[in-house]
Amino acid sequence: MTVDPILPLSGSATLTSPEPPISWPAIWAGAAVAVATSVVLTLAAAGLGYTLAFPGLPSRGSLHAFTPELGAGAIGIQVLAGALGGYLAGRLRTIWTGVHNDESHFRDTAHGLITWAVATLGVGLLAALVLVPYGEQLTALSTVATPVVAPTPAELARAANIAAQSSLFIAIGMLLSAFVAAAAARLGGLRHEEMHAKART
Repeated sequence: MTVDPILPLSGSATLTSPEPPISWPAIWAGAAVAVATSVVLTLAAAGLGYTLAFPGLPSRGSLHAFTPELGAGAIGIQVLAGALGGYLAGRLRTIWTGVHNDESHFRDTAHGLITWAVATLGVGLLAALVLVPYGEQLTALSTVATPVVAPTPAELARAANIAAQSSLFIAIGMLLSAFVAAAAARLGGLRHEEMHAKART
């Protein structure tokens, strides 16, 4: 009987009780940190004077809020949050024994990608539960305070153009943050394995 060289078995690795390929506690921890990082950086940008427009906060000022610089800043926030969350997911996952390096690479990048997906869903849920009701209240107050004026065709065209640009920047940011989260998770996993090997020697 020969052993497959791609999946070598060590003395501590058995077929009856293998380590789980997915470390959900590490994924939840990384996703929570990514969401918190996104919120903190977004609030910091707002504190620095950047005008942030959210869906559910319609106003004439929001037609002029989006700029390429603001889109680049939003991409930077997504990438930083994804990198931090993915790295933590890689560092906190379990040690896999008897697993080929290629399989370990795949599992680490999968951890980062899943962490990014959970964090993205968390941000969407947070926006739906917090930002939308808040925006509806602000819209009602602004309607009472100022008379409603129908937008001009030029303003409607500009709003549609800004919405398209905003969607493009968001999509680019999501793709980049997903890739960075996967790569950061692999770096965290390698560092985790390195520290584990040093502790055993």
